[in-house]
Amino acid sequence: MKALVYHGPNDLRLQDHPDPQISDEDVLLKVVSAGICGTDLRIYHGGHRKYPAGTIRIPGHEVVGDVVALGSSVRGISVGQRFVVAPNWGCGHCRQCITGNNNRCANYGALGITEDGAFAEYMRVPAPAIAQGDLIPLSPDVDPAAAAMIEPFACVLRGQEALGGIRPEDLVVVMGAGPIGILHIMFARLQGARRVIVSEMLGARLDQAAEAGADRVVNLERESLAEVVMEESGGQGADAIIVAAPSHKGQEDAIQISAIGGRINFFGGLPKDRPTTVLDSNAIHYKEILVTGTTACSTADCWKAAQIVASGRLDLSQVISEQFPMSQAIEAFDKAEDRSSLKIVLNP
Repeated sequence: MKALVYHGPNDLRLQDHPDPQISDEDVLLKVVSAGICGTDLRIYHGGHRKYPAGTIRIPGHEVVGDVVALGSSVRGISVGQRFVVAPNWGCGHCRQCITGNNNRCANYGALGITEDGAFAEYMRVPAPAIAQGDLIPLSPDVDPAAAAMIEPFACVLRGQEALGGIRPEDLVVVMGAGPIGILHIMFARLQGARRVIVSEMLGARLDQAAEAGADRVVNLERESLAEVVMEESGGQGADAIIVAAPSHKGQEDAIQISAIGGRINFFGGLPKDRPTTVLDSNAIHYKEILVTGTTACSTADCWKAAQIVASGRLDLSQVISEQFPMSQAIEAFDKAEDRSSLKIVLNP
């Protein structure tokens, strides 16, 4: 099969690769659509801890595929079925796993991270992933490229649920208008936020944010986010703030623009070589601000996200900029590096 294979930092090769071999408990998917994520770009540049020196592996974890073969012990799955795949699985018996948070498992596995993933014509889904419900049935009527966005949407859903959801009275601020920021806008709107403000430095992304439903966009090179928030809120501050960018200043500013009793989600992690920042602890204390952090998504989050998409209430195709065949996989990665793009999808 053709596959895009990691051989080291900045060394992705489109090459012939052996087809995956499955055991009696595995499933083989023919990959239909696979999204390129910020994590994949970090892998590409050698910045992921699960890709140590010497690793040769196929990345890709945002995936829709059709079953083409299954092991003799697999039950409840048929050849020809289409699934969107929740990419993470845990050990199954630690405290995090048994409470439904397998994304927090210290011994997790993940397609495209610890195992070969979706940037290939075929992908093996291992037994632990099947046992933990990672294969989520998908109607053939759903656009597979859009359905490949269910995993990043599940991460967004997790981030907003950590805030107790978005309420109809909320003034919401989203910092960062990349693909994740756009999904946060869309989901906040779906939950009935009274107003959504988005901050960003790139003009093209601000235009995309407005198209996605932002009520006001703030170009940080020309405007003060704090001044805009105070103007929009009558001096009260923002009720819910999502820092959807790896920004030290964004995290610091979130505390300052929060309303009394505000809720903040640090969705974007900071760079590993500078993971700390300075927060106004007194503001958190006296304003009783809830500050949360979320990472990735659980299998349960993916099922919830898939149900929302299947309902037709959220069109994830809005976040797709372009689609590429496998023969143009290297060009697709180059396009994904272009910060004016949103999501890039490979269709092997």
